[in-house]
Amino acid sequence: MDFSGTWKVYSEENLEEFLKEVGAPAMLVKMRKEVKPVMVIEQNGKDFTFTIKSPVFTKVHSFSIGKETEMTAVDGRKIKCTVREEDGKLIAENEKFTSVREIQGEDMVETITAGSVTFISKSRRL
Repeated sequence: MDFSGTWKVYSEENLEEFLKEVGAPAMLVKMRKEVKPVMVIEQNGKDFTFTIKSPVFTKVHSFSIGKETEMTAVDGRKIKCTVREEDGKLIAENEKFTSVREIQGEDMVETITAGSVTFISKSRRL
């Protein structure tokens, strides 16, 4: 699995519903609907750094496969999760959500399930 590179989101399904489900403020929901972020992924063995860039914010998440890490949720809260690799997919889970990120052909697809809502984001390498 090689996730390294710069990725641009081109498609999102159920974004608004997902953001509401996870408790994002209304202003963030409105702003995020207008923005397709760019993600820079640096992978060094089991260590990853994700830099998510938009005109409004930049967030950096670093983690190692199999080790608990703290990340910042869309509403600014700190959450802990552990990312594992399974069949070439990166899977992050905690009590609020499950995220599965995988390469499908030329696309990187992330499927996040929170409660009864599933959000799907598709990106292409730049």
